[in-house]
Formats: sequence, C-alpha cells, structure tokens
Amino acid sequence: MTYCVSMLLDAGLVFLSDSRTNAGVDQINTFRKTTVFERPGDRVLVLMSAGNLAITQGVLNLLAERIMSQQGETNLYNCPNMFEGARCVGAALREMHHRDAEALRQQGVEFNASFILGGQIKGEMTRLFHIYSAGNFVEATPDTTYFQIGESKYGKPIIDRVIRRSMPLSEAAKCALISMDSTIRSNLSVGLPLDLVIVRRDEHRVSSQVDIDSTNEYFHRIRERWGEALREIFSELPNPDWLLSTPPGDSGRLAPPPTRLQGRK
Repeated sequence: MTYCVSMLLDAGLVFLSDSRTNAGVDQINTFRKTTVFERPGDRVLVLMSAGNLAITQGVLNLLAERIMSQQGETNLYNCPNMFEGARCVGAALREMHHRDAEALRQQGVEFNASFILGGQIKGEMTRLFHIYSAGNFVEATPDTTYFQIGESKYGKPIIDRVIRRSMPLSEAAKCALISMDSTIRSNLSVGLPLDLVIVRRDEHRVSSQVDIDSTNEYFHRIRERWGEALREIFSELPNPDWLLSTPPGDSGRLAPPPTRLQGRK
C-alpha cells in the first residue's frame, strides 16, 4: 500500500508520496512512487502511482519506451497538452491490462493500479488528472483542488478542512505533510522516505524536490508540534456537560437507562 496526494493551486502544484510497498513483521520494501518528466522551459509532468507494483512499473517502462521510440508515437515529451499526456498514461495502463490481467486473475490477483498526473505544458495552465485502473481519467476542477490515491482515508480530513485554491505553495506542502503524518501514524503500510515535488505555475520545470527521511528536522518538528497542538485544542474544548446534568425537577435521580429490546430465548 502507499499514499500519494497532489494539490492544484493558483500558484502551482504540490505532489507528495511515500515509498513503502509492503509491510510486515520482517519485511519492508521501498520503491519510489513519483516520476518526473521534464524539459525545462517547455514542460514538466509529474506522475505518481499506487497499486500493484509490477503493473505500475510496467506502465512506467511502456511510457519510457514510447519516449525513446523513433516511430513518432505520441508520448509524454511530445504530447501537445496535458489531456493528451493523461491519454498516454491511460493507453499504457490499458496495454498492461491486455497483457497481464487474465494471468493475474488466474492467480487470484486483482488488476489494481492508479495514477495521478499533473504539470504544465507551455501554452496552457497547470492541470491535474486522476487516472483509474481502466485507463479512464478525470481532471481537477476549481471545486476539486486535490487528488489522492492509495491509503487516502486517514489524510483526507485535514486536507478537506485546510486546503483552498488561493493557498501559497509552502502552506499547501505543509498541509500535505501533516496529511501524510496522519496516515503514517494510522497505517503501517505507509512510511518514510517521502518524495515532495513542487511545480510553480509558468516555470515549466520542477521548482523544488525534497527527499524526506527520518532525519529531516522540519518534518520531525511539524509532526511533533501538530500532535501537541491537537492535544492543546482538545483540552480547551468544553466537555459535554449534559452527560452529568439531571432533568429539571428531577434532582438527585438518575435518568432511566435507554430501552433495550431482547429476543426471546
């Protein structure tokens, strides 16, 4: 399992992924989930993957082969826009399905892979896509500022409460890191190191790329401070006094317990 999140903002894009693929008592594997396709000044595309590692690596290999091919195929380095880039990823995913899905099914393995593709090609705005196992995809809109793939449920609440389209990229990166920390704390299958990539609008290149491991002071500081702040806010919230109160005119008596229905023996 893994966790990847990307945010589409007015100022650009933020991408964050973990690198854990399998967790157990005696085995933890690490594989990078973020790949950058970049031609500075012309385009930058960031692809994040989740799901069956053999499938996602196969898709990446197909995309690389098409970039190196001399047959004039549309690929991530010559596609005219981000929509066509998402179609390239979807086509590679469908090709992997055609090759391997039946063999996997016979072994009782589900064909499971999904991707997030975001970036900017010169001549258009920054765009963000979520690509599903079937090769189809949806694009982020002004009302959809982020996509998640993998183990998303633990990190979603903080993003829903905090993220907004006008947020600076630095704040969005902080929000993504707190979302990741919440996921790491609740799920053993997500873990360090992390890949953080930031793309500023109209720069057509990666603005910042950071490898975050257990020695990263900033990540350690914000995860500790976030936990402290949550405990402080929790202690300041009023207790539910109705749990201890008694109905008017009924002083000294406890309220009757709720009725419980029991089946016949």
